[in-house]
Amino acid sequence: MRTLEIPRPDDWHLHLRDGAALRAVLPHTARRFGRAIVMPNLRPPVTTTAQALEYRERILAALPPGARFEPLMTLYLTDQTAPEEVLRARACAVVHGVKLYPAGATTHSDAGVTALARVEPVLEAMEDCGMPLLVHAEVTDPNVDVFDREAAFLYGQLAPLLERFTRLRVVVEHVTTREAVDFVRAAGDRVAATITAHHLLLSRNAMFAGGLRPHAYCLPVLKRERHREALVEAATGGDPRFFLGTDSAPHGRAAKEAACGCAGIYTAHAAIELYAEAFAAAGALDRLAGFAAEHGPRFYGLPVSGERLRLVESAWQVPAGYPLGDDVVVPLRAGERVLWRLAD
Repeated sequence: MRTLEIPRPDDWHLHLRDGAALRAVLPHTARRFGRAIVMPNLRPPVTTTAQALEYRERILAALPPGARFEPLMTLYLTDQTAPEEVLRARACAVVHGVKLYPAGATTHSDAGVTALARVEPVLEAMEDCGMPLLVHAEVTDPNVDVFDREAAFLYGQLAPLLERFTRLRVVVEHVTTREAVDFVRAAGDRVAATITAHHLLLSRNAMFAGGLRPHAYCLPVLKRERHREALVEAATGGDPRFFLGTDSAPHGRAAKEAACGCAGIYTAHAAIELYAEAFAAAGALDRLAGFAAEHGPRFYGLPVSGERLRLVESAWQVPAGYPLGDDVVVPLRAGERVLWRLAD
């Protein structure tokens, strides 16, 4: 039985929702991670510093007794965001990024940015104060194939943006393709990327195994096996520009198993354990600590955790579902085994 001890990891891309759903899913993350970048795509979205501070208080109030967890807040970028709001967020010290959703690209993105030219004054302010831009990197043009939307955004929109804003720090969230890995590697130290456990473990075949699998549907969608292999190589290769971001996204069963189902995979229940599986399969367990606990803090200018987390290679069966308010969230590997567990 192998064991692995690493600094307590952080999740650099997480959806916690709000209200009853927040109270249901937060304990899973707080048990595994010391900090998390919390996505702002609530309804209504978190667009101001005041709203971010209020949301942070609701998260802290929902923590289980004795839990040690720090939510790292973000703002939702819109066409109307003012540069002064970014400066206000930077000064408050609890907002750590501004999230760019192209309007219509994913869940609750209808208030997102309609054209990058409309937010250039905000990007200038971000560049000046060192606030990172967190990017959902997909175009929304219906003429672009869904499997090509990430590369189209990176090379068609983000590359020119980086040439114009030469000091802007960017995190490309949940990269899914070989092209995205190559883009980040070529962009220099001011551009980094998060990688999810499900994109390390699954190719797009998982959405169609024996029928249509709605709980394997996420955005950006799972890609071909060659892309999954490129992500594993990037995650396990020791490059500090790649780090852990689960993109764990809870949706109720009814919203997933619908005529027009929601995008999102719930992994918070076993997040670090699933990453351990992926790294073990690649023969790279010694690289998990860097990816999960060191690269992200260094990019964001935060200290690496002084706490430790221990994992044991011991299989356990995932429940068929977890409570989510009045509904149930179906997690990744529902009814199946995860090969690693937390030692405590």
